[in-house]
Amino acid sequence: MLHHASQEQLSQRELELHEKFERARQAGLNLDMTRGKPAPAQLDLADALLTLPGTGQFLDDSKTDCRNYGGLDGLPAMKQLFAEILGCTREDVIVGGNSSLTMMHDAIARGVLFGVPGGDQPWGQQGTVRFLCPAPGYDRHFEITGHLGFELVNVDLNEDGPDMDRVETLVADGSVKGIWCVPRYSNPTGITYSEEVANRLARMKAAPDFRIIWDNAYAEHHLGDARQAVPDILSACRDAGHPDRPLLFTSTSKMTHAGAGVSAMAASPTNIADARRHLAVQTIGPDKINQLRHLLFFKDLAGVRSHMAKIAAILKPKFDLVQEILERDLGGKGIATWSKPNGGYFVSVNTPDDCARTIIDLAAQAGVKLTPAGAPFAYGLDPQNRVIRLAPSFPPIEDVRQAMEIFTLCVELAAVRQRLAG
Repeated sequence: MLHHASQEQLSQRELELHEKFERARQAGLNLDMTRGKPAPAQLDLADALLTLPGTGQFLDDSKTDCRNYGGLDGLPAMKQLFAEILGCTREDVIVGGNSSLTMMHDAIARGVLFGVPGGDQPWGQQGTVRFLCPAPGYDRHFEITGHLGFELVNVDLNEDGPDMDRVETLVADGSVKGIWCVPRYSNPTGITYSEEVANRLARMKAAPDFRIIWDNAYAEHHLGDARQAVPDILSACRDAGHPDRPLLFTSTSKMTHAGAGVSAMAASPTNIADARRHLAVQTIGPDKINQLRHLLFFKDLAGVRSHMAKIAAILKPKFDLVQEILERDLGGKGIATWSKPNGGYFVSVNTPDDCARTIIDLAAQAGVKLTPAGAPFAYGLDPQNRVIRLAPSFPPIEDVRQAMEIFTLCVELAAVRQRLAG
């Protein structure tokens, strides 16, 4: 461990690491570990979609002509499939376009412009309104609420979900209107929310127009046979007397083709009716042909899970390699800890305080692009400048190996230099 090393030992190690870094820098690599994109091999698994539904195949099970207008909240069978994925009933579901992020943006924008059931005024007319951002979290979530005028408040994300003592204290102020949640395999730490956390979110005293944005983005994205159960937030809130509090979202974007999937929102009957009222103005109907092709491709929940097992077979070796190199190069040195997710798309690394930006800059010099420091926090500001998100899904496995070896080199080099300077 570095804190036991003498200055002479640190200086010698710094020289060794610097020489390795210079060799890496001169290699002219161009490796990208910035975003959780599906790899081409994953996308290939869904290429049958490109031939579906086929000429003359435009009717669903209910004999709806999917080429035409109508079907505001989605085909019945698509609603049923998403209900099974989300653990709710078909009546709880609205099917959207290709992006759940768009559905989340629209739901929050409606709250800003028109308000939500239970509220007296639109959020945009209530002065300063705030949104809670469990961090490390998903930067695009935080950007939505920042863009729509909310003041963002970081809340620590623990091993079982957000710090509920802190959340409960904050929501006692009625200006807090919502919280972002990724309940299973959270981006980027990979944690899954506990039943206790979900129950506290459901029971806590909050403004009548407070909303839980429950983005179950990785509902079926397991890396192995272990399937961590996700709490039933709809039932928990209903049982606690707050049925309108949660809005659930998911999509097939990391199941089939990322830019051509299908998304869904689930919520209480009151919230569903409110969303339908606005959607009736926004659109004459969704892309039912794309819903139909996905239904023909998956057939049912068993088909979804069979397909996702094939994706896991592609992803798991990459995630195993990340863990292997982190443990080999940084294990026992006291300079980093990291998540060991059972699903999802990311690994989160905690480096020494005040080192994340330096490590990311060093990696860039050696040809490895990483997510900007601070990205998993509101306003892009990591108060301890230590968290780095790794996204090993997209690159070929050999690129993952090279990128990880450079990354661990940069972590140790930055830590040694910090120790020498201190």
